[in-house]
Amino acid sequence: MTLSKKATAADAVVGIDVAFDDLEQLLLALRATPGTRLALLHTSGQVMAATVDLNSVGGDTQPMLSTINEPQLQHLRDVSKDADMPQLIEIDGQRWVGLHTQIDIGLGDSLDLLQMLPFDELAADARRRALYYIGMAVALALLLLPLGWAAGKAIGRSINLLRERSLRIARFDFTGEPLPPSRVSEVGELSQAMQHMGGTIEAFLGLTESLATEPEVERMLQLVLEQLTQATQSEAAAVYLWDAQSACMQYCAKAGTIATPLPERFTYPPLPAVHASDSPLHMVNRLDLELRGRQGGLQGLLVLEFKDDVAHKDAAFQRFARRLSGMLAVAIETRQLLESQRRLFDAIIQLMADAIDAKSPYTGGHCERVPQMAIELADRLHATCDGPYANFRMSENERYAFHLGAWLHDCGKVTSPEHIVDKATKLEVIRNRIHEVRLRFEILWRDAELAAVRGELDSKQLSTRQQQLQDDFAFVASCNLGGEFLSDESIARLRSIGVQGWQRHFDDRLGLSTAELRQLDALRPETPPLPAMEALLADLPEHRVPWGDDRPAVEAGDPRNKFGFDMKLPPYQQNLGELHNLSIRRGTLSEEDRFKINDHMVQTYIMLKGLPWPTGLEQVPELAATHHERLDGKGYPRRIPGERLGVLDRVMAICDVFEALTAADRPYKPPKTLSETLRIMALMCKELHLDAELFRYFLRTRLWEDFAARFMKPEQHDAVDLNALEALLPPQSETACDAYL
Repeated sequence: MTLSKKATAADAVVGIDVAFDDLEQLLLALRATPGTRLALLHTSGQVMAATVDLNSVGGDTQPMLSTINEPQLQHLRDVSKDADMPQLIEIDGQRWVGLHTQIDIGLGDSLDLLQMLPFDELAADARRRALYYIGMAVALALLLLPLGWAAGKAIGRSINLLRERSLRIARFDFTGEPLPPSRVSEVGELSQAMQHMGGTIEAFLGLTESLATEPEVERMLQLVLEQLTQATQSEAAAVYLWDAQSACMQYCAKAGTIATPLPERFTYPPLPAVHASDSPLHMVNRLDLELRGRQGGLQGLLVLEFKDDVAHKDAAFQRFARRLSGMLAVAIETRQLLESQRRLFDAIIQLMADAIDAKSPYTGGHCERVPQMAIELADRLHATCDGPYANFRMSENERYAFHLGAWLHDCGKVTSPEHIVDKATKLEVIRNRIHEVRLRFEILWRDAELAAVRGELDSKQLSTRQQQLQDDFAFVASCNLGGEFLSDESIARLRSIGVQGWQRHFDDRLGLSTAELRQLDALRPETPPLPAMEALLADLPEHRVPWGDDRPAVEAGDPRNKFGFDMKLPPYQQNLGELHNLSIRRGTLSEEDRFKINDHMVQTYIMLKGLPWPTGLEQVPELAATHHERLDGKGYPRRIPGERLGVLDRVMAICDVFEALTAADRPYKPPKTLSETLRIMALMCKELHLDAELFRYFLRTRLWEDFAARFMKPEQHDAVDLNALEALLPPQSETACDAYL
């Protein structure tokens, strides 16, 4: 086959000759499978080359496609429409893949290349290749299976641990050991995120618990800072409290190691934030957050130091930290409010104690001295580690309850009449009635003088009568003081003196109040004619004031008695009878006066029981109103048996008696010396009034010496023989404290 073309740049012709045999060899080389049929045709239909031997056809020229024995190629030429597009053709039940390709040879002429490939031969090769690749895949899978199993097991273990951790979190269990590291980065990151999330939630719960349960601000802040540091994944934290008076921030607590030095105190506004480049120790950043309460008031400053990483630079971290700091601010505000209310409450209680002492100047600082001594003795008992009180301990609430009870132990005295509390003489009411008695003696003196003037008495008889009046008044005046025990003979002499008469010339109803007139009319309807003879010392009906509607509910059988009082009620609310009061055998208080004094315990208990004490302080009324009870059950106001009296009740009793005996500001008795006081208290222990074991501890700790140095006069300080006091006490029992510890 010859091809030629004239060259464009010169007068020349370019030609090429191709032998048909060479074309046949080329087509044979292009066969994809042994059964592939190929033919190269001219547009005229002549076969230029084919994979069959064209010489067997015969003729001088190239044969036509129809003359060679290639029905597959003929069929392809007849049915093919789109060149260069493979076609699946079925001929006599056999599938072929045919491809008709046009080849442009220039000069407007072209050749057609026909290819017919047996589908089975093509599929057989594909199956061989598929089997080869499948074999390779199986071999590779067998090789990688152990490695995959090991890797899958490791990943599965990590995922299973993550699953268990997530289930614990779903069950509200945020604790747990850190998960082991994983070689799979995604699993490791997820594990670390889960760990941080659980730790943050647990820290947040701990922070909430500390805010809710810890009453002390300093301790609460320390616990909260530790939890806050963990929750925010910070390196350290510190908190300042705002001192409004000095307009300064005062350092309070910290957690972790602060990289940058912080001042103990600084003037507001807050310190400037420190950046990582400013830190001399390690790369840290700092965030300063103002702590403000519900009303926006400044409470303090929270300082957080954290690593210079992406998480802490995110705005979400600052929002999270600000929200946590808001909880801390409210907690500080609440604690400070509670503390201020507590200080106010304590101040009101001490104000009441001071008011009682101020109301009765003769009891001086009793309501102040007794609490100080009692609290100090209770603290010493709490601190002891051996002896019968080694197991005695007070919680913070119990100590505060005792503190309140000690300061309120005589609050009922606000209801006690002042003239009875301060009664220094037997005839004293609002005033000392001895002056009235003396005036009557003056009248009798003048009567004697008038009798002498009238000649009824001579000078000797006058002198004798006046001397008798002097002696009788001196005796009555000495009985009025109540310094010594009054014998039966003395009482008989009082009555003989009292029957002397004096003449009253004025109406005793004049100047009386409406109540006094009403009482006098009921007792003495008819007025005696004047002048009237009156006894020198009398117990008149109007001296006796009945209870009436004011009868207190303190008797054991009284249905109105709901507090368990057990006191004997005197027959009258008040008895001002002169002989009745002058005949008091010991001291200056009558039975009615003594009840009115003892009634302060009743009023103390009723007043305190009526208050809504919070949890932990319910025992304040008991602690305040039991220091006049006795171990033998004969005390007042409730006759509580000794086994029901606790250590703190007994502490109050001892301190109250010691202060009462040593007080130098009581008008009705001189103060006792130390030795006298302790001897009296030892005898009271023997009589089961006071606790002997606690009194021994009181002596051993020498608290009485400390109290004497602070409050007693120098002349009251004398030598104390502890061995002599021990001899007066009942025998020591090893189990003496078991019933009330």
